[in-house]
Amino acid sequence: MARISKSKFGKTSFSKLLGHNLGIMSAWSELADILEKDAELSKSLKEQVRRTLAQNNGCAYCKAKGKPDTDLFDEKTSVAVGFATVFQVHQGGDVPASSFAILKEYFSEAEISELCAFICFTTAQQYFGAMMKLEAEEEE
Repeated sequence: MARISKSKFGKTSFSKLLGHNLGIMSAWSELADILEKDAELSKSLKEQVRRTLAQNNGCAYCKAKGKPDTDLFDEKTSVAVGFATVFQVHQGGDVPASSFAILKEYFSEAEISELCAFICFTTAQQYFGAMMKLEAEEEE
């Protein structure tokens, strides 16, 4: 059970926890919608990164949505998932320059910017879920 009650605002258990603060919920959801769509990077690639991050970020709600599906990995997805794993190992975002050098072999600067923003935002979402003890069975 989550640490606080769900508000009456929001569509998911996650957003209902944010729904106690409508401005935060609205802005958070808007950014999530933007980052999750196809853009410089595909929605599919980002979903595999999200699933990878979820395995170590402590949010049962996020983790329950599944492990990475390696059958869907292409070369770029493998590199992005590897980078996300390196990010998790190096606390505080202190990712080695060598990891960025590898990214630059496969991704444009716009793609790298989007990937890093997606990784940071997704980590924040998953930390929020973990902090609030949001469980998978709480989804409505």
